[in-house]
Amino acid sequence: MPITNTDAVLWYNVGLFGEAGYAVPNWSNDVGSLNPQILDWVELVGRNLFHVMHHEDADLRIPPSINTCKRVHKLYLRAASILVGRAVPPGVDNMEVLHARPAGEVFRVYPVPYFKVRNPFLRRWAGLVLVSLSEAMQHTENRKEMEISTAFAGGVGQYLKRVYLNMAVELFGKTRDEASADGFLLSDADLAAYNPAAFFTATEMVDTVPRLDRVFTEDRLEQLAEGIPVTQMPADIRPWPTNLSNFYAASRSDGVIQGAGASGAAAGGAPIIPPPPGA
Repeated sequence: MPITNTDAVLWYNVGLFGEAGYAVPNWSNDVGSLNPQILDWVELVGRNLFHVMHHEDADLRIPPSINTCKRVHKLYLRAASILVGRAVPPGVDNMEVLHARPAGEVFRVYPVPYFKVRNPFLRRWAGLVLVSLSEAMQHTENRKEMEISTAFAGGVGQYLKRVYLNMAVELFGKTRDEASADGFLLSDADLAAYNPAAFFTATEMVDTVPRLDRVFTEDRLEQLAEGIPVTQMPADIRPWPTNLSNFYAASRSDGVIQGAGASGAAAGGAPIIPPPPGA
């Protein structure tokens, strides 16, 4: 069983799928959960991402079709409903077991095209969702046996909220303030009026034909579509082979990578990261 030494999204380097740049979320050394709510979340979001990323849109550089936009819209609604319906605020008693306990389960992951995806929207959205899944799999609430907190919901849900905001602003012409408002959703009229040509340059609306030898059949993807327990992943699974440390060590003279100074932080102090939604 692989134990990863990185928190980066992992390269599923298995045969043709490795050559095609498939990826899985990073569970670190947290291979399973006692929490049925988190197991549900990881399963639901992972399976939906698998089907979105195997759509033909992922192979094209032009804006995604309305089919993909509707699937992202529905995934956001479904995932948000789980978090809203199951998360318990800090001042509310958690349900506790008296005798029996939920059976722990090993996480299952669904390898998806990622590192070589040509569509910039789908690649960016997939990256956010893979990080959300990784956060869920490594979250301390996997020890909780019945409930998830609003802190968990805000932590993992912020990535899907960002995907939806990005889609609404860049593909549907909504303002950031409008798309960031609590409870914002694209309407049926918005979806029916989808016209990316109104917002994109002529260059972005044209593409060349992608390579066609990595279009896998349903039968070829059958094993991946069933999900793979993380304990059965290849022992040498690792991040995508881009070694930034070696590059900077060879090309930079500021001494940060070589260890000069007490830390790599800027002299003016650390940047202030905004809190996630719901924090």
